[in-house]
Amino acid sequence: MLVAKDSFLRQLKRGGAFLVVGGVAFLVDAVVYNVLVFAPGPLFEYPIVAKIIAIAVASVVTYVGNRIWTYRDRRTKATVRQFLIFSALNVAAILLQLGCLGFSRYVLGLSDPVSDNISGTLIGQAVATVFRYVTYGRWVFPDRSTSNSPTAA
Repeated sequence: MLVAKDSFLRQLKRGGAFLVVGGVAFLVDAVVYNVLVFAPGPLFEYPIVAKIIAIAVASVVTYVGNRIWTYRDRRTKATVRQFLIFSALNVAAILLQLGCLGFSRYVLGLSDPVSDNISGTLIGQAVATVFRYVTYGRWVFPDRSTSNSPTAA
């Protein structure tokens, strides 16, 4: 029972850190996108390109934040392989976000700032965040500990 409670508390703490890092990345994504598209932005006619740039900048924030804080207890060495896996997973997450923005823009015909931010930033980011949380812990920052005992933590 104590091991299960300890594991739950560790997951809760990790989830909280992940959400804080994601929140900072969310703000970076939103600011960069809105500056590029609506300020009046140079990429108003190219919202998908602007979103790719915004997500790329925010992805750097998430990698650094998760490496330093969220998964600091995982003794993985930063490698080219780790960064490539992170990048591949972020491409999939970007496609999830772009799908939400593209659906709003090109299927529903909504191109105002509120619609773009709800579809591409809020909904798209929520879907991508769940995807990232599951995949980062499994493949980018895997738990390589040799013991799951409470004293090993």
